[in-house]
Formats: sequence, structure tokens, C-alpha cells
Amino acid sequence: MASNLVVARGGVEFVPPIALAFWRWTVVFIILLPFIYFSLKKNSKIIKNEYKKLFFLGAMGCGVCGAFPFLAGQTTTVANMGIIYTSSPIFIILISSIFFREKINFIKIIGLTSCLIGVFSIIIKGDLNLLISLKFTIGDLWMLASAIGWALYSIYLFYWKTKLPIIQRFALIAFFGAVSLFPFYIIEEFMFQKTTFSSEFFSWVIFAAVSPGIIAFLLYAKTQEKLGASLTGFTLYIFTVYAAIYGFLLFDEKLEIYHYIGTILVFFGVYLAKKK
Repeated sequence: MASNLVVARGGVEFVPPIALAFWRWTVVFIILLPFIYFSLKKNSKIIKNEYKKLFFLGAMGCGVCGAFPFLAGQTTTVANMGIIYTSSPIFIILISSIFFREKINFIKIIGLTSCLIGVFSIIIKGDLNLLISLKFTIGDLWMLASAIGWALYSIYLFYWKTKLPIIQRFALIAFFGAVSLFPFYIIEEFMFQKTTFSSEFFSWVIFAAVSPGIIAFLLYAKTQEKLGASLTGFTLYIFTVYAAIYGFLLFDEKLEIYHYIGTILVFFGVYLAKKK
């Protein structure tokens, strides 16, 4: 899932943000369709009963969380995006606790705190003055909306039970995600920035569809089956650690001592969260 940051950093230079999100999820559906077409026809009655829920999941997970981070990146910093996105697991825990009566124990709170400190130490590079000097922009509101959208997606993906197999459900979520993005893609195309269908376009869209798309979302859904909504939300903190590793491997960014300290705190926090 952290490879989505590679797309956010490199892909938006070649593909407009809404176009990147729309075509990403369209390609996901096209890739999966040959494998599930006949199964979908058999389950048409189930789909008719669940399509409203599938549209909501698609709009949140693929629409809001698919496009808003790319929009945020145009007017805010990576540091701001990282800090704001770490609020998503907190929203997951709070909403699960208030509306679905999921218990929050003391150890999980300590684990959450450890994760937050670890992530912040990575984002602010171990310098507290950097946190104080951060300035917030309209892009930060896009990122906050994305964090809330992911929390809603995560919670309802878990609590809305389905009769569809995991791959069929995900393919339909991708389809409805593309549908929810389509009007905004048209507006972007004709009023803001046209899409250039170049080799770079196809490379970035296919990568975004496969790695942070099909692989990441299916694994996230599978993890939820085993761990539940709030605990799976803690994976977003590990996301930050791998983002730093991607920066080192792909963008020649240096790994400093604060990266290692932050990583230890994040994994310790996840360990405490899972500990019964």
C-alpha cells in the first residue's frame, strides 16, 4: 500500500490527479473482469441487493482516498500529508467504538500512542521545531477528508457483511469507485488539465492499479477478516515506515537515526495493539 506514495510522487508529473485515480480503478476492474465475469452473472441478485453499499465503499475507498491525496499533493507538503493521514486509525477506533461498540483497552491506547510518536519522529526528522513551523493549506483539508474517507471505508468494509467472494466484491468496489470519479474526471479534463495518453501514462496507471490497487486492497480486506477494523487500521503506521524505505531505494533519500527510532516505536506500538 505504501507504493501509492511512489505514484503520488512520480505519477502526478505525467497524469492529472483525478485522471490518475479514475483510470487506475477502471484498469483494476478491467484486469479482474475476465476472471469473475461468469461468477458475477450468477450472483446478480446479490449484487442488486448490495449495490448501494458497494457504491459507498467505492466512493470512499477508491474515490475519496484515490483522488484526494493526489489533489492534496499539489498544495501541501509530504510531511503535512503524513501527519494528517495518521489520524485515520484514530477515526477508525473512535467510530468503531461509538457506533459499533468495539472495545478499546488500555494496551491498545499505549500502542496507538507509540505508533503516533514513531510516525511523527519520522515525519519531522526528529526535530520538534519542524513540527511547530509547519504551515497548513487547502491541501491539508483534502488530506483530512481522505483520512476520514479511509476510516469509513475500513469500518464498513468490515461491518457490512456480504455474500460475495472477496475478489468479486473488490472488483465491484473498484467499478463503483471509477463511476463515482467519472463526473470529476470529465470536469478536470475539460476545465483544468487534459490527459496525455503517453507511455508514461500507461506505465503509472498500470502500476497504480496493480501494486497499491489490486494487491494492497485485497490484502487489506483479507487482514480485516482476521484482525478486525481498528487493529487493521494500525497498518497505516507501518505504511509510513515503508514509505521511508521507498524513499531510500527509489529517490536517493537518506535513512537517518530518527527513521530507525521511529520504526522501532511503530512496530512496538503495533505489537502492543495486537497483544491480548
